[in-house]
Amino acid sequence: MKAMILAAGRGERLRPLTDHTPKPLLPVGGRPLIGHHLAALAAAGFDEVVINVAYRGDQIRAALGDGRAQGLPIRYSVEQPGALDTGGGVRNALAMLGEAPFALISADVFTDFDYARLVGVAGEGAHVVLVDNPAHHVDGDFGLDAHGRLVDAPPRRTYAGIGVYAPALFRAVEAQRFPLVRVIRQALAAGTASGQYHAGRWIDVGRPSALVAAREAAGD
Repeated sequence: MKAMILAAGRGERLRPLTDHTPKPLLPVGGRPLIGHHLAALAAAGFDEVVINVAYRGDQIRAALGDGRAQGLPIRYSVEQPGALDTGGGVRNALAMLGEAPFALISADVFTDFDYARLVGVAGEGAHVVLVDNPAHHVDGDFGLDAHGRLVDAPPRRTYAGIGVYAPALFRAVEAQRFPLVRVIRQALAAGTASGQYHAGRWIDVGRPSALVAAREAAGD
């Protein structure tokens, strides 16, 4: 199974730390933030990772190389900063991802989620991981019914930036630039969206305080 890591963002809220270093390369627990995802994906048996890069993408490519040091092959989808948004970035990389459902992970979360839990889910739609609502997003995003289907109803939890998606969801969008939530809601409306809850560690590393929390959790 393939995975894609979204790593093209500017990291505005972490400035000035991100003025010279892309957010995925900020150190957490003795390795770059994105390195934790790569290690977890390799441990879960994933075959290959596609990483989209834009802002200071040359630094990411230089740091990670072809993936041999991380234990799984890496390919890069190069974008212009700010050009595609999250959903458009995935659509732009579909030729590298193939026809089977793939895992999609945001580089800027720090978590102990086991990526082996993503193998074999999604089918023709979307399968998302939900977590408890953080203080900066108390209203959450989606709910889950008793059968694991995604619903737009309370109690809502927060999308973890982790999921599995069918490529057809992105091909169906004609726009070049669009957010990932567009395809999630498309799958929800079609009845092909499911999810699971993760009760363990999850930190959205989008603010300086969250970076500190991630580093403390990692033993820094």
